[in-house]
Amino acid sequence: MVAPIINRSSDWFPESDLYISKQIQQIPKSEINKVPEYLQNIPQGSVLIYPLILDDRLEIILFSPNTLPISRSVKISQNKLEELIKEYREGLLDAGSEDVKQSSKALYDLLIKPIENELIAAKANTILYAPDGILRYVPLAAIYDGKQWLAEKYRISNLIAYTLTDFSAKPKTQPNILAGAFGGKKGERKFGQDGLPATLKEVQAIAKSFPNSVTLTEDGFSRQAIESKFKNHNILHLATHAEFNTGSPDNSFIIFGNGDKIKLNEISEWQIPNIDLIILSACQTGIGKLGNGVEILGFGYQVQKAGAKNAIASLWSVNDEGTQALMEAFYSELKKGDVTSTEALHRAQVALIKSSKYNHPNYWSAFFAIGNGL
Repeated sequence: MVAPIINRSSDWFPESDLYISKQIQQIPKSEINKVPEYLQNIPQGSVLIYPLILDDRLEIILFSPNTLPISRSVKISQNKLEELIKEYREGLLDAGSEDVKQSSKALYDLLIKPIENELIAAKANTILYAPDGILRYVPLAAIYDGKQWLAEKYRISNLIAYTLTDFSAKPKTQPNILAGAFGGKKGERKFGQDGLPATLKEVQAIAKSFPNSVTLTEDGFSRQAIESKFKNHNILHLATHAEFNTGSPDNSFIIFGNGDKIKLNEISEWQIPNIDLIILSACQTGIGKLGNGVEILGFGYQVQKAGAKNAIASLWSVNDEGTQALMEAFYSELKKGDVTSTEALHRAQVALIKSSKYNHPNYWSAFFAIGNGL
């Protein structure tokens, strides 16, 4: 499936000054009480949270509409933070573990509790999250306040590059989906990858719910077939493997059902101004040693640079049934109309939290939104 990228490569982000993190870090102390121009259009009810990792502490910076930025310091060493995140992810990746709530609550106390009152005062319902370093492996939706998961309280979307983010409201359009499924048989290899038979059911369910959708499966799911149909659709759903490899994005790719590949750094060359959302539903990132999360940023950056407004990807591999359940709930919400992708994901996650079979965060928190969710 997918291996993590550990080393940062400038090829992922040719315009390095695009990072929110870098911009915020460069704000002089004398300017911290001024709202950066690019954040002045955050809609009411939305806030931007940026946790900055320093040697001996976290700086939690909060931006909200019509107020001055707020900064809170939380004492914790980088080593302690890394230990906590590793413990937390162990609990997330084990769907039978109940221990995840303890480390999840500890992360809540670090990231959200210091600004809890400000979130209430801002009447926040949407969090735009710009995590730093290893925190990119933490799905904010699955941190726990002692009573609720954050996903039950807020819509959450990861914000990547501020200059690629337009906060103006968009007219809602009916989903017109182009979906591809890798397919194959369970337990068998296909083009060097494990077969993904559940992806066929996944796109069949999309076709059933959205009669105007186009689905491509197995050999018919080629790079050329997908690229020839971009202009007629506003959602691109790729139910297939992605490999995010250490180092250059030249070695990182998404594979199609006929064995074709697209390198991640080629995605930005796609001309897809009509695509509102790209979903990569069978990928996983952050296996093994945790790096700085650059592979997560890399995918989001390339997608947004190509012209898509938002993306949904996963931080680890969810089992076939869990992925199918979440995607069915997601598209069920999207079908209701006038619903953003971030809102639909939020509702789908809450639905799984309330279910008896898929209420562990392993199933519902792997998938995260990238973009401003509008």
